[in-house]
Amino acid sequence: MRPVARSAIATGVLLFSQSGAAAGADQGAQLAATCASCHRLDGGGTGIPSIIGLSEERLTNALLAYRASESPNHIMHVIALSLSDEEIASVARYVAALGSNPR
Repeated sequence: MRPVARSAIATGVLLFSQSGAAAGADQGAQLAATCASCHRLDGGGTGIPSIIGLSEERLTNALLAYRASESPNHIMHVIALSLSDEEIASVARYVAALGSNPR
């Protein structure tokens, strides 16, 4: 394969992977808007626990436990049931990043 063709393919793969990462961040932000209706994403509020500062792994495990009815909370169970594994990973990644980069 000619060097120009290899470079064009490599550039296309890089651009595709970057756009995929951006799409994942957008999806995480959109899903986190649902979370924000109860869990304030600025870390404030009272009553409902903040999810800011939790790790991606902890958020993922919590959502999976709610989905499997291992953690008793009807509202969180219904919300977690509505999310695919990919969406759970996306929102957990997004919310965890908020905690490591306070706004």
